[in-house]
Amino acid sequence: MDKVRLGIIGVGGMGSSHARYLRAGAVKRCELTAVCDIDPDRLMPFSDINTYTKSAAMIRSGDVDAVLIATPHYDHTTIGIDAFRNGLHVLVEKPISVHKADCERLIAAHEAGDQVFGAMFQMRTHAGYRKIKQLLDAGELGRIQRINWIVTAWFRTEAYYASGGWRATWRGEGGGVLLNQCPHNLDLMQWFFGMPWRVRSCCSFGKYHEIEVEDEVTAYLEYANGATGVFVASTGEAPGTDRLEITGDRGRLVYENGEIRFLRTEQSVAEFRSTDPGSFSRPDTWEIRVPYGPERGEHQTVTQRFVDAILDGAPLIAPGQEGIRSVELANAMLYSSFTGKAVDLPLDAEAYEAHLKKLIEGSRFKKKTVERGVTDISDSFR
Repeated sequence: MDKVRLGIIGVGGMGSSHARYLRAGAVKRCELTAVCDIDPDRLMPFSDINTYTKSAAMIRSGDVDAVLIATPHYDHTTIGIDAFRNGLHVLVEKPISVHKADCERLIAAHEAGDQVFGAMFQMRTHAGYRKIKQLLDAGELGRIQRINWIVTAWFRTEAYYASGGWRATWRGEGGGVLLNQCPHNLDLMQWFFGMPWRVRSCCSFGKYHEIEVEDEVTAYLEYANGATGVFVASTGEAPGTDRLEITGDRGRLVYENGEIRFLRTEQSVAEFRSTDPGSFSRPDTWEIRVPYGPERGEHQTVTQRFVDAILDGAPLIAPGQEGIRSVELANAMLYSSFTGKAVDLPLDAEAYEAHLKKLIEGSRFKKKTVERGVTDISDSFR
């Protein structure tokens, strides 16, 4: 094989965005050969390639070697499993599934074969986040003590939630800000720091919008090395904040407004604390503006690496199996809020799935929907 024939399943806002860069030739050695959507009107712009209204038909058509799944969240699991069982490579939008148990089912289907499985976590390609990962991996901050991420810049209007009947419902989406906007941030959290061992959270459901799922979250995380973290997210604040603060034994790093500031101590804080004779003295610090390359973070970068993995065995930017971690963090935050208790990780996947099913079965929420056709979602990437 010298070229990957790629099909997109779901050509709403996100899927049509993927289609645009693929048709523009932004991904080398890849050809968009088919698209699928349950809405025939969304297929009209693709009259020059093969179109399908059922994913099963496209998966079995012989028209594609791989699929990019950009459907509502629950379908990521069932369509992904079907694709793996039929020998196709899979790149799935975030989250890879709605809950941990479905993630495990999808991963098991992948492990039964030898296909490539990637997740669309394009924020891992941002130069700023890559630089932070490099600094952490090199031990520049020493032992991590505290993490604080306020990410309330995910502001959304009522019109956004009304744009699809599946949005912001337990049955259609399985959650709100944690399952739709914050999978990227939660993925970066685990990529940087690993998984916590305990989560305690407070979620507000429909606090700012006419929805039944969470649109505000405050969570407290505990890590095995003694570090603690606070994660705050909302789709109801404007102007929002996106500030990541990391404190370690060698100082504090802050990433905000595209700038990395590192207040680095000249020696270990633990060593200074135990050896300095002064009562009120503090370790000397250097203030460093950490440079990094152009701030790029593109979906096509992830897709290109997916193609390279299929053709050349290149490493993926975000292996699909790693997608379970951000889902588990989101599930744990919701479950803690539901139960009013701290949740230890690993999360009990069966217990959470059962609770989610009860929410779906007991829902009496009437969703207001205003169909607007395919929405250009490029502004959401800013």
